This record gives sequence, C-alpha cells and structure tokens, in this order.
Amino acid sequence: MIEPANVFQGVDPFLASRFDALIEKFAKQHPGDDAKAIHDAFALALRMHHGQKRQSGEPYLIHPLEVAHILCDMTSDATCLVAGILHDAVEDTAVTLEELRKQFGDAVASCVDGVTKLSKLKFYDREERQAESVRKMLLAMVKDVRVVLIKLADRLHNMRTLAALPRERQERIAQETLEIYAPIAHRLGMGKVRAELEDLGFQYQDPEAFREIAEAIDSKRKANESLLGEIRTAVQTKLRREGIDARIEARLKRPYSIWQKLKRQKIGIDQVYDLLAVRIITDSVKNCYAALGTLHGEWHPIPGRIKDFIAIPRPNLYQSLHTSVIGPGGQPFEVQIRTEEMHRIAEEGIAAHWKYKEGQKGGVAHDEQQITWLRQLVEWQRELRDPGEFMATLKVDLFPEEVYAFTPKGRVIVLPRDATPIDFAYAIHTEVGNLCVGAKVNGRIVPLKYAIKNGDVVDVLTQQGHLPSKDWLSIVKTSKARNKIKAVINTTERAKAMEIGEKHLEREARRLGVQWKKITKDQVQAVAAEYGFPKMEDLHAALGYGKFSARQVLIKLAPEQVEAADRDAEPVAAPAPAPVRGDDKDLIIRVKGIDDVMVYRAKCCNPIRGEQIVGYITRGKGVAVHSLACTNVQNLLYEVERKIAVEWAKATEDSFAVKLTVSTDDRPGLLSQLTAVVFHEGSNIRALEAQPDDKRADGSAVINMVLDVRDKRQLERVVAAVRRISGVRDVERIQ
Repeated sequence: MIEPANVFQGVDPFLASRFDALIEKFAKQHPGDDAKAIHDAFALALRMHHGQKRQSGEPYLIHPLEVAHILCDMTSDATCLVAGILHDAVEDTAVTLEELRKQFGDAVASCVDGVTKLSKLKFYDREERQAESVRKMLLAMVKDVRVVLIKLADRLHNMRTLAALPRERQERIAQETLEIYAPIAHRLGMGKVRAELEDLGFQYQDPEAFREIAEAIDSKRKANESLLGEIRTAVQTKLRREGIDARIEARLKRPYSIWQKLKRQKIGIDQVYDLLAVRIITDSVKNCYAALGTLHGEWHPIPGRIKDFIAIPRPNLYQSLHTSVIGPGGQPFEVQIRTEEMHRIAEEGIAAHWKYKEGQKGGVAHDEQQITWLRQLVEWQRELRDPGEFMATLKVDLFPEEVYAFTPKGRVIVLPRDATPIDFAYAIHTEVGNLCVGAKVNGRIVPLKYAIKNGDVVDVLTQQGHLPSKDWLSIVKTSKARNKIKAVINTTERAKAMEIGEKHLEREARRLGVQWKKITKDQVQAVAAEYGFPKMEDLHAALGYGKFSARQVLIKLAPEQVEAADRDAEPVAAPAPAPVRGDDKDLIIRVKGIDDVMVYRAKCCNPIRGEQIVGYITRGKGVAVHSLACTNVQNLLYEVERKIAVEWAKATEDSFAVKLTVSTDDRPGLLSQLTAVVFHEGSNIRALEAQPDDKRADGSAVINMVLDVRDKRQLERVVAAVRRISGVRDVERIQ
C-alpha cells in the first residue's frame, strides 16, 4: 500500500489527515483490498480541483473527500469511493469521462457520469435541467446502484454545509432534498440517511418552525430522557423475566417527524404525547412476537397502532413490528421490534444488500426486489417528456407506500395512502384499469373514489369496450394509473384536435380564396417542419389546440393569394379590441415569445408573484396560468401540446388575494395578536371569520381570512409570524 504522506507532500494538513482517516477506515472494512486506485483518485482530484473554493471559503476538495467518508461509512467498495472522490471532476474541471475511463475503468466512469448534472447542455429553464439530471440519475441507478449511493452522500454533505449559501438557494436545495432525495433514501430503505436529510431539509426550508420544535424538545429533554431511562429499564426487566434476549434503544422523536404530525393532525406541540420511542432488537423472529406479547401483557396497547411489517414487509424490504402502548404514569410511547438483520437493513437499506465483486459491472444484488420499484418507476416515466410532469409524477412515486390490499385470490397489492379501486385495477394490469367500471371491497359495492384501507379485499368489475374517464385523473393516486389514463385520453383528444385543425385550415383557405386543392401534402409537410413538427398531423393538432392561427399557416403556404384576399376585402367594422395590455410595466404575467394573448390567473390556485407558474391553453379563453404546486396542474396537462411557457413580468404595485386557514386554541386576545402581526408585516386583511372548531372537542378554533400580499416572500413572512403566536397550531394556504 502506498503511504499518503509519501505521495501528497505539501498537502493541506486537514485534507491529508482526512485522507489518512479514509484509508484507515477502508482498510479495516476491506482487509487485503488494494487502495491504490483511491490514492490515484485523490491525487487527480487534488490536481484538478486545485485553487477551487467552496462558498464557505474552504478548499473545494474537502467536499468530495467527505462524500467518500460518508460512502465508506456505508461500507462501500473501492470503486464507489474512487467515484465519490471524482464525482464532481467532469462537471467542475477540465477532466473528461474518457480520461477517467482510461485510468480507472468503466465502472468508475459510469458512476461519475450518472451523478454528473447536465449543466453544460442548454436547457429552456432550471426546471428542465433539474428534471433531465434526475432522469439521467434514475436510469444510471438501474444499471448500478452505486450511482444513487454517491448522489445521496453528495447531497448529505451539501446539506450539512448548507449554511454557507444564500437564503434563496438554501430554500430551493432544502425543498428538493425533502421532495426527491429523502424519499429516494426511504424507498431504498436507508433510514439513517433519510432521517438526517429530512431534519436538515426541514431546518432550512422552514427555520422558524424548526426552531420552535427544537426549543420545545430541548425544554423537556431532561424530563424525557429520564422517562426514557425508566421505560428502557422496565422493558429490559420484563423481557429478561420472559427469557427474551434483546438490546433496547431509546430515543426522542425527530423534529421533522414531529412537524409532519403537527401538520397532519393540526395540533400544537404540547399535544404530541408520543415523543418517546423504544426499539427492541432481538435475535429471532419468534422472539420479536414474544416481545410484542410481553409488552401488551404489561401495558395497554393503543388501538389502531399495531402494524406487522415482518409478515408483510414494506416495498423497500423494511421489516419490524410496530406498536404504541400507554406506559408508566400514563405516558404513551412507540415501540419497534426487530431482529439484528432487520435492524441492519432498516438503517442501511440497499447499502446493506449490495456487494461488489472485482471485475463485474455494477452491483450484485442479494435481493433485486430492493430496486424493483425503481425499474417500474423508470419504465412508467419513459414517455413523460414534459419536465414539469416528470418531476411531479416522480414526487408522487417516491412517497411511502402504506396500504396493503388483496385480490380475491389473496395476492397482495401495495398502494399509496388514499389509493382508489382505479389505482388497484391499474396495479393489476393496464387492461384491467382501462376496462374498470366499478369495484367491490370486502364484498360490498363502493364508489370508484373510495380510499382503500389496509386489509381490504378488492374485486375489480370490468366491461369490454369501456374507456377511462377524464374525471379519474382527479382521484387516482399512483403515477402508473395517471399515466395510463392520460395516454388513452391524450390519444382521443389528439384525434379530435387533428380533425378540428384540419377542418379549420380548409375553412380559412376557402374564406381567403386560397386554392386549397392545389396545395400538396409536401408543401404542408414543409410548413410543419418550419414550426418544428415532424409530421403534418402534428401541425393539424397544434392548430386544433389553438397554438397558432390557420391564417399564419396559409401565409406560409400561399402568401400571394392571402395578400390578394386582404387587398380585395371590403372594409368591415373594426374587430373588438384585444385586452388592454399597456406597457410591460403594467403586465403581471406574459407568455414567453408571444404578444397579444389573453392571460389570466387560474382561480383554483391564484398564483402570486414569486411562485413558479405554468400556462395552459384553453379553447377560446386564452392562457390559464397555474402555480406549479396546484393540484389541478398535472390533471390538466395530460395534453402536453397545451402547455405554454409563461413568466412574471416586471414588478408592479398590484397585490394578490390569498386565503389562509389558521388552526388555533380558542382563547381571548388571539384575534388581536393576529391582526397586529399581519399589520406589522405590511399586509392587509380583506376578510376574516373566526369560529370554534366543531369537529374537535379540544377547545380549538378555526380562523379563515383573506389577505392582500405583494409576493411569495411577503406571504412566507406573514405565515411565519402567525405561526409564532402562542396557541397557533397550523397555518394553511387554501388553494
């Protein structure tokens, strides 16, 4: 083995010590393995990243070195560590993939390529670049799971050092982490990585809420830790008495997990009673169930909180018994019970399953079920060319799957929470989904919007010749179902649009006196190509969707005849004026590259300045502009041809009306504090209504109000300020 000190004379002492520690850690994990490639990779990175600095002012090389440490903690092989050290080399330095392939081999080059963002290519906007970079990573993951291990390690270190970035970038990266990378870690069973990514993402996405929860946890830390010690001792004593060999871990609930519960149940931090959690790790499945029985024999279990993920593992292979019990002094606490092997898989996930062998490409799976979901996901996403649709459906796919239902023959179907019989039908087979007309659940007819529950037996009713309804898009939860429904509807709608466009073109030709029969298909095909359409049918569809006028096409096909028709036309009354638009400074939203188009904000989401927006061409009403976060967007954009790029125009003095619902304690003086806070943040209250919450019996109230805000930033400040008011449980924007 080459000694680092002999190779890297004059290296920054901190970098040298971290590299020494990496080599030492690798040698303990992989005794006898050659570390020469790791030395060579560090030498190359040292040379290529020389002089580069991070935002914090530290040498850039600290980042890839720390990424390699995180990978080493996952007991990754030498190839993975080499790729981790070089993961930014192609993106940020002059080194090429071919050079890496020549020096380190195909596996390293493929891993580096898989995590390299597509920043050097030209894209329409940041959303498109992000979508294609994620798509590229997912495709590379299917071939070699080390790609995602490197990407998660990269993201984890970036999140640990996010404080050095400007606030706007912190928010964007934190949101991306919570929506994409933490769910990927969860789907791969990597509990430790997921937990840290979620807490760090939460800390930067909503610092006020994070600080409030952290302070609440710290204020009770001593009392809770004392209680945890009591519970741990009591559990250990009871298990020993029953002859069950086990080790006990006790912990407090994580800030992000608490925050999710507060939002889901609309309660205050003082009403979270299960902050405490105990983990029992034993030596066999038999003892797992024995431990569960012992706990339930001593303490009352909380109904509805018992889950058996040993008999039916989660899709990421997670196994455990879950329960909640009322412990000493009436204090509820959560319990997870698992074997050592289950615990290793729960913490490390796919990193615990994959072993790498010299001379083989990619990983050798101990159990390929670990990435079955990924193969399916990539397959379902292949036809999604629109970046916004791709990212939105990906985020849905990455959410935890929690509902286990059965076919009448006993086959288990795993679905997301609130999935419907339509989702169930498409999970069985596309044809079953398309022909679905109804469903029986546990022998009883239910509506198609029924939310499937754990243990339901679902029998899908079908009818030959039936086609999916457009209304289904608003109730299905899985992207497989949504994509299949869109495909059928899109084919039908496109055929209609093509027919409308062709007839409209012929009718306009007759009106203008253009000799349509003399125009050849080749001429129309040539005009279609000018507009960027490979086929004449695409041009007809675009006309049918209203993307441009038939007159524009005819001017290209027969300019002289159209001009002659204009000269010969009799004077007519002036057409109705287009909407008054004024100068650019008066615009709120404009269509990119097109003038004189009616544009309006969709009522379903009322986007405000600063939010990401997307345009949707409506027939006869102009362009409807939605927030990208609008729940209706993906249902509307099943016809990608109708999507159009829009942007916020120059800043105006206009304000936007926003509806908020505040869940709070019903106490005197709260309304006064609320109005004072809104006034202090420079906003105006248009309407306000307060009333007790009849759905709850805990002295809570609901306040509905409409505010005037200038932009997203001001709204965020108002919401953060309202959340700081004592007694406020949740603030929700109503779309």
